[in-house]
Amino acid sequence: MNTSVLTLVRDRRAHLVNLMHGLNAQSRPPDELVIAWMQPEIEPDLPATGFAVRHIRVEGSDLPLARARNLAAERAAHEGLIFLDVDCIPAPELVQRYLDALAERAGLFMGEVRYLPADAVRVDADGTPDFERMDRLGEIHPARPRLKTDAPVSEGDPGQLWGLSFALRRADHARAGGFDEAYEGYGGEETDYAWRLAAAGVDFYWLAGARAWHQHHPLYRPPYPHFEAIVTNARRFHARWGRWCMDYWLGMFRDAGLIDWSPAADDIVVRRQPSPEEIRAARLDGEVRYG
Repeated sequence: MNTSVLTLVRDRRAHLVNLMHGLNAQSRPPDELVIAWMQPEIEPDLPATGFAVRHIRVEGSDLPLARARNLAAERAAHEGLIFLDVDCIPAPELVQRYLDALAERAGLFMGEVRYLPADAVRVDADGTPDFERMDRLGEIHPARPRLKTDAPVSEGDPGQLWGLSFALRRADHARAGGFDEAYEGYGGEETDYAWRLAAAGVDFYWLAGARAWHQHHPLYRPPYPHFEAIVTNARRFHARWGRWCMDYWLGMFRDAGLIDWSPAADDIVVRRQPSPEEIRAARLDGEVRYG
């Protein structure tokens, strides 16, 4: 089985360059990298690679994440699809670990992601990342499991899917109907995709060894810049599945007095928008690694 790595980019040139350096250092390189550009121009002077790089442009101003992922999968040339967030640097074994898992059985495989502090990434003169340094500094998200075996570990909750790093066969992506492109902007489309896969009979697994490191960038807690998209997409998810996604963010919006909502509610009542002052105060820099 051959593999295509798929990544989405908007204003993340430096992170993309590091991702490409990580792919160049793979023990088994991918057969191609597909870059879905959610910005007007393709970045020039990207690193040379020993594998094909395919560029596609994605229209839409409101972070068309679902559309970009579908286009990347559609244009990919190979059966093994590895979705890798542009903020991630893959460990040298990531592609081989995903390839071995996909060759052994069908399913969706979720690799380990460890979060880096600011200024953690170092590369040598030929662009090879300092993997030992990242392994030392990377931190496991407290909501993710600590995997103690190299064998795939079954996961019964599709809601555990985070889109930073995962792999599946093209046939399973197609069987689920891909991502729902009605989701616009930040949030919800990955969880909806997970439930679509589960409904199509696709099993989920954690996969140790398919490690990636998440590169630091400023974030918002709560993610007030995406307030409207999160509310809209959460409503869409609830209408389809009869349950809520992004409960964590909705709870924070409720506690801040922006919405009336509970896990048992049938709808979200918006009381007000976040103020410019609240948005500024929610921005986290420095050593904060994840939301």
